[in-house]
Order: sequence, then C-alpha cells, then structure tokens
Amino acid sequence: MKIFITNKNFKIPKTNKYLNENKIKAIKNFSYTILSFCILLVIWKILSLIVNSEIIFPSPEKTFIAFINFLKLKIFYVSILSTIYRGLIGFLISFILGISFGFLAGFNNVFYKIFEPILVTIRSTPVITIILIALIWFKAENVPIFSSFLISFPIICANVIEGIKNIDIKIIQMAKIYKISKKRVFFEIYIPHILPFIVSASSTAFGIGWKVVVAAEVLSQPRIAIGTNLQNAKIYLKINEVFAWTLTAIFLAYLFEKIIRVIEKRIIYWKR
Repeated sequence: MKIFITNKNFKIPKTNKYLNENKIKAIKNFSYTILSFCILLVIWKILSLIVNSEIIFPSPEKTFIAFINFLKLKIFYVSILSTIYRGLIGFLISFILGISFGFLAGFNNVFYKIFEPILVTIRSTPVITIILIALIWFKAENVPIFSSFLISFPIICANVIEGIKNIDIKIIQMAKIYKISKKRVFFEIYIPHILPFIVSASSTAFGIGWKVVVAAEVLSQPRIAIGTNLQNAKIYLKINEVFAWTLTAIFLAYLFEKIIRVIEKRIIYWKR
C-alpha cells in the first residue's frame, strides 16, 4: 500500500540549505583569514625593502628558507614539544588552583576580603620581576612553568569570582524557597553560569602565559626550548632564524587559541 502526502502545507526540512549556508560562511571566513595573511606578508616585504638589511629586518623569503631548514632538524620538533609541555604544565596548575581559590573566594566573603589584596599584588607584579625571582628560586627548566603559573593564576581566579558574584541572587533565593538541593543548585545554576567566564579566562590566560613561557625561556636558557633557540639565533645575528622561531611560536599560540574557541562554542551550545 502506498501513502501519498497531499497536504500542500507540508514542507521537507531544508537541512541541505542550512549545511550549504554554513559551508559558504566557513569558506568566507577562511578567505578573510587568507586575505589578512597576504596583507601582512605584503607589509612585511615592503618594510624589508625599505630597511634593506637582512641583519636588521629579514625578508619573508629568507625567513621562509630558515623555517624550511628547521623542518629538517630533529631539535626543532623537540624544542616545540618541550615549550608546549612547560606551557601546558604552567597553565594546568594555574587552572586548577585558580578555579579552586576562585570558588573559595566567590562563596566565602571573609576569605575573599583576605585574598583580594594578594590577588591584586600578584596581578600587578611586572612580568620581568616574576621571571627574575623565578631565576633565583628554580632551575632553568622550571622557571617558565612558575612564571606562566603566576601570570595565569590571577586571571582565572578573578574571572571565576566575577562569574559567581554576577549570578542573579533572585534565582538562588527561589531555589531555596522551593528547597532545591545544594548539589542541584551548584551543578544546574552555578556551573552553567560560570563556565563561559572560565573559558574566556582560559583563553586569555593561555595566550599571555604562552608569551611569558617563551620570554622566561629566553632568560633562563633551558637546554631545549623555543626561547633558547631564539636567544642563540640573536647572539649569532641570525635574525631570519629569530623571525622563523617567532612565527613558530605565534602559529602554536594561534592553534591553541582555536582549540579553546572550539571548546567555548561547544560549552555555549551545551548551556543553551
């Protein structure tokens, strides 16, 4: 037996249309990224021609050749992995402690008043001071980790506190009136509200922390690191290699930023 749909108001969902729109949007965004990259490349080339000195400002071609040569060396990949390791360890420590102290300060007003001046002091301390103190206290391998932690910690902690403080008190009062359990209040009210603050803080903290890790490596000179290679290239006046290592660090930061943004989109979707 065959069934025929005669209702003229019946419409087939236009799934393909929405998929095509998303693809077109993705292609446009990618095109804008490529255009931006090309503009930067042209500006770079023009500046290199104006300066006309490979020692002071190398051209894109010389930098690209240096980067291609790096790809043939094992030390290039080991240095990248070593720096990523230090960056991730510093970030994870700051993430765990930042969330922990953030929740304590957010829920306990007495602890917040005691802890706030400490947080402000850490946040106001110059980066170079933190690195120099770390050079005195720790081995070269651990200086970037400590520096990254101390820079990222107040950012994450302050955002968690802000997320807790910004929750509508009326929603919490209503939950108390209807005698909703504290566990449900925490996981169904507090967590969904605070998550965007945590993701935003993580993106900012990792971006700043990554720069601090490389800067700390330049000063502390661990055996294998992006920062160490940057310093060595500068000493021997291989400025094209300095640019190549810098572009590598920028690309890695961009990659991690994209990963965090993907996580953020998934969290926002889950929250909705």
